[in-house]
Amino acid sequence: MDKVLFLISAFLLVWGLRLQSDPASASKGNKYASVGMLIAIISATIMPIENSYDNYSWIIIPIIFSASIGYIIAKKIEMTSMPQMVSIFNGLGGLSAVLLSFTEINKWLSYTELYPQFVIVVLLVSLFIGSVAFTGSLLAFAKLDGYKWSEKLTLPFQHIINLILLVSIIVLSFLFIDNSADSNYLYILIAISLLYGVFFVAPIGGADMPVVISLLNSFTGITAALTGVIFDNKVMLLGGILVGAAGTILTVLMCQAMNRSLLNVLVGGFSSSGSSSKSSEQGDIKEITDSDFAVQLFYSQKVIIVPGYGLAVAQAQKLCKEIQEVLESNDVEVKYAIHPVAGRMPGHMNVLLAEADVDYSKLIELDEANSDFKSTDVAVIIGANDVVNPDAIDDTASPLYGMPILKVWESNSTVVLKRSMSAGYAGVQNPLFFRENNKMYFGDAKDSLQRLSTELKNL
Repeated sequence: MDKVLFLISAFLLVWGLRLQSDPASASKGNKYASVGMLIAIISATIMPIENSYDNYSWIIIPIIFSASIGYIIAKKIEMTSMPQMVSIFNGLGGLSAVLLSFTEINKWLSYTELYPQFVIVVLLVSLFIGSVAFTGSLLAFAKLDGYKWSEKLTLPFQHIINLILLVSIIVLSFLFIDNSADSNYLYILIAISLLYGVFFVAPIGGADMPVVISLLNSFTGITAALTGVIFDNKVMLLGGILVGAAGTILTVLMCQAMNRSLLNVLVGGFSSSGSSSKSSEQGDIKEITDSDFAVQLFYSQKVIIVPGYGLAVAQAQKLCKEIQEVLESNDVEVKYAIHPVAGRMPGHMNVLLAEADVDYSKLIELDEANSDFKSTDVAVIIGANDVVNPDAIDDTASPLYGMPILKVWESNSTVVLKRSMSAGYAGVQNPLFFRENNKMYFGDAKDSLQRLSTELKNL
């Protein structure tokens, strides 16, 4: 029976992942994968205790309790905090790998003949990677959530210290295996691994946290796969491989979207202290009024909206859809240009707009958008900054240089919705704001779009 359940679970996990490759079927794929994971959990609890039913309460009660906590958190979480939630859940996955590995290693300490030596090596690797994923994800959460102390953990010569810690972990692992009766090596190894997770993430700038979360997610997948090997659990092995591979691929794609190497990300090359040779070169900005903005949009033929994190913070996606419907009623073509790293994680803007029932066919990716801007009357940038910064093309001194961006300035006109003239997440000013064909529309995105919607309806 358990093999049949595992087969069904594996099929649902793989098929769910396949469906998630298309935005239109992603929601269905997520549900299939969730059912597959539920079946895997049920089969995993049946197998070890099929002849010991008295132990079910020790498994069922914690599952119900933890599932309830997860449901409540997921239900209440705002879209703006989705990356933080992913980071925390990812960290808990790493912690579970640490606890499982620690338990099995303790068995080996009592019965050294229980496992061959290579299995202990696998358990130590799982323990190390899980520890890094756990503390690293917690620090990533703190950075994303704006805790000031999280930016002050970097030490002088941080990368040299990290290298020393890594070498220490390897040496301690060998010492522990050679001196299996001494558990002190194990405790020191765990402590240094947890510390390494903090220092691994500490030097990385806040703008790179989505890449780090994706990388740590792949780490958690690796630990799950390793644990699946130890316990001979096919679903854990399959699920771990899927998560590890998907996380790795996503990390690579995000690095490509920013035209940077993973090594450059990990050494903290993209921080909040970025500078540009043009940062002091400013100019005059032009503001646009509610009525002028509404008229310009209403009598356009083609409008492209570029959503960013500011839209998510203001929770203004439904107003965006409302404005889209008003414009389309006047035969204005409306599209949404989505940058791969817009928001705080890949797909953030897609999910945000899906929440407002924006049709996926209206969402266009970077290459298609850059072709369309040349025939666009107005490009409306809502809370986006770095992904539309011309310095990525023009200024070799900019930390954004080389990053593929949305060339909104090739439209006939651009309007930028922002709270103020403050720099973006990368910490550099955007010369787009001072271009001749650009106008600024200041204010909270939700309030601004509400005013704009009212004006459009009055036309």
